[in-house]
Amino acid sequence: MEQKLFDSERRVMEVLWEADAPLTAKEIARRLGQAVGWNKNTTYTVIKKCVEKGAIERREPNFQCFPLVRREEAQAAAAAELVEKVFDGSASLLFASLLSGRQLPPEEIQRLRELVDALE
Repeated sequence: MEQKLFDSERRVMEVLWEADAPLTAKEIARRLGQAVGWNKNTTYTVIKKCVEKGAIERREPNFQCFPLVRREEAQAAAAAELVEKVFDGSASLLFASLLSGRQLPPEEIQRLRELVDALE
């Protein structure tokens, strides 16, 4: 996925990812109405934007919504944008900022070492 998901679009996608199955637009609207107070029209407008971006496929009957973007893809795109926009393209500056002043448990430090080793 090349295009950025805005916060509202991400909320719709989160509902689909959490369901781990296609949902009708009506069901997405119901869940977002309960979770964040959106009305049906707001939800349908955001779903339409997600369809236009290629993040959701709409199928009939009943306006079934299928996610075309995996959560991991959206996370990677958002992280790349953050690194570019806020840290001048430097992943190490982002990493340093995230860890500044924090004590990490040994298992988390080990996991980070494994991630770095896998990149080499």
